[in-house]
Amino acid sequence: MRSGKGSHDENFPVASWIVHPRYRPAILAFYEFVRVADDIADHPSLPEAEKLAFLDRLEGSLLGRGSSEPQGVALKIALADRALSPRHARDLLTAFRLDVTKRRYADFSDLMDYCSYSAMPVGRFVLDLHGERGTTWDANDQLCAALQIINHLQDCAKDYRALDRVYIPLDTFAAHGAAVEDLGAERASPALKACIAGLADRTAGLLDESRVFSSLIRDRRLALEVAVIQSLAERLTAMLKVRDPLSERVHLAKPEVAARGLLGIVRGILGRFRRPPVAAVLPDTASTDPSNQRRRT
Repeated sequence: MRSGKGSHDENFPVASWIVHPRYRPAILAFYEFVRVADDIADHPSLPEAEKLAFLDRLEGSLLGRGSSEPQGVALKIALADRALSPRHARDLLTAFRLDVTKRRYADFSDLMDYCSYSAMPVGRFVLDLHGERGTTWDANDQLCAALQIINHLQDCAKDYRALDRVYIPLDTFAAHGAAVEDLGAERASPALKACIAGLADRTAGLLDESRVFSSLIRDRRLALEVAVIQSLAERLTAMLKVRDPLSERVHLAKPEVAARGLLGIVRGILGRFRRPPVAAVLPDTASTDPSNQRRRT
């Protein structure tokens, strides 16, 4: 039931060489946990009840209530070794259960609520692993939500055709005179292209808010990794504003990945010279205040 997809097949770096080697095993354990859950939730023919049962077993293995799922056991050990909570992994399981049971999103706020489970916890886990301040979470949340929406737009036709799953908000379709069924065509209609471009434009707004993220991170290597991801996301978003993901490839070729990655590293280095002094950073309350556990929408 595995897709065969690995960390090197993702749009954005996963525990790349930029990240310090001491953090990579935990990140890869987290990735494998998420990957197997994603593969199950996206399986085109597995019954809904079986998908949910597997996700329950995976969570049980993570929490020490069983050992049937090796990815859950491996992540449990990795988290225990570093005294980290399983809450981010459990949030992601909430998102995968939504993937199984929920196929439409009413508006952008509804989509962002989904992203608060499906995307934001990934960055929060990496920040916690590095011992970063909770005050980095807001910028993280903007970037992670943007990455999620980029993936949604790239795969919008495939998700609809294979799973009848649509992440483009229904009110966005309506605002541009498009319909969900337009995703089944070989090419996007002008209305659907406008719809996709409109959501890409909102994604660009999230990336504007996350541009400061890299400069807020104390770990130099992680900061550069984030700067690379920011650069790649900005380029993909620009492509989605003008390309048709139903009939055109909206992915970066290796030379452009390298070029955008280098640009991100340069921006990241320069950003560290401009970052605010520690005294200017707000108190670290985000990781303890329950009101900050979900993104404000």
